Formats: sequence, C-alpha cells, structure tokens
Amino acid sequence: MNRSLTFIATLASGLVLSAAAQVPAAPVPATSAAATPTTPAPTGPPKIAVIAFQVAVAQTNEGQRDFADLQKKYDPKRQQLKGLSDEVDALTKKLQTTGDKLSDAERNSQAKTLDEKKKQLERSAEDAQNDFQQEMQEMYNGLASKVYDVLASYSQQQGYTLVLDVSQQQNPVLYASESTNITKPVIEAYNTKSGVPAPPQPAAGAAAAPSSTVPRPAPKPASPPK
Repeated sequence: MNRSLTFIATLASGLVLSAAAQVPAAPVPATSAAATPTTPAPTGPPKIAVIAFQVAVAQTNEGQRDFADLQKKYDPKRQQLKGLSDEVDALTKKLQTTGDKLSDAERNSQAKTLDEKKKQLERSAEDAQNDFQQEMQEMYNGLASKVYDVLASYSQQQGYTLVLDVSQQQNPVLYASESTNITKPVIEAYNTKSGVPAPPQPAAGAAAAPSSTVPRPAPKPASPPK
C-alpha cells in the first residue's frame, strides 16, 4: 500500500510536475537540423554550448501551463484515492483496537473487508499512475519536439556547432562554463514564439509553491541552469 500512498501524496503536494524531468525527451532525427540549414556551416573553430533540455521544456510557459492543467485534471482522482486511503486507515485502526473483543467470525469478516479495500486502493492507484504517466509522456514529447525546433534555430543563429544535453542522468560533460549554458535563452525564445503568457504569480502572502513545481534534473558537475 506504500506505493498507493506515495502516489496520493505526490498528487496532493504538486510533486507530479517533477516527473517531467524524468520523462525521456522525444526522439529527434539527427538530420533534422541539417536538412534545412538556415545559416552557412561555420568555418572557424567549433563553438559548443550546453542545455538542460528537459528543464527547458518544463520551464517554458506552455510547459508550466500544461503540467498544471494535467494536475488539475487528476485532482478528482486524488480526492477519491485519499478517501479510500482514509477508509483503509480507519478500518485498520478499528481492527487493531477492537480485534481482541470480537468473535472469530467478526474479526475475520472485518479483516476480509480491510483486505478487499487495500486491494481496491492498490488497483485504483496503479491505474491512475499509469494513466497519468502516459498522458505526461505524450504531453512532454509533443512539447519537446517543438522546443527542439527552437533550439536548432537558435543554435544555428548563434553559430553553435555542438549542443550537449546536461539534463540526462548520464552525460559526458564534467565541466561547462556558465557562458556556454543556453537553457535560459532557449526558454525565452520558445516563449516568444509560442505566445503563451507566463503563469500568474502567487498572491502576496500566499504559501510558496513547492520547489518541484519547476522540474530540475539531478545535480551534475556541469554548471546548473539558472
């Protein structure tokens, strides 16, 4: 049942948005940028940049909006699972405190009911988690493809010959100067192209949003995006 409770707590706290940083980026053909070059191939020394691509996708205005909408969509399911979890907790506590006062038949009946509720909770939570992850995958891949197009255009305009993704769990970048990090300008370029406004800021005095509202990859030796 721990897995079920974890998923309920995740939905309740807003941590679902951190899943965006764990979803693999949509595959991008290696030849897509080269197929429609907008600038001549550089003739000087290589110009290399790094980007936290998954972070860039999630931090776009469109990404934040879509992830927030997905969370709202699953809020009724969270409420349903929370109610079922509370029911399981109540039945468990009742059986623990009054079990020794019940007859064998009554105790067995309550234990059977509790077991059925636990199984129902597990199945419901697993179904909700699978549905959520599938929608997150589809949403992320669609947005990642559009962000990649902006990344390719921006890189060509700036004369970059190689861009490395530092948001992958395993990447060859051990060190990168902050001046080579193009995560922020790519986000800004995509926001301008998409026209999606920034999400509203919390009202004054409101509780701060959880840090995971904006997904970030695990810390890496390379300079982290700002």
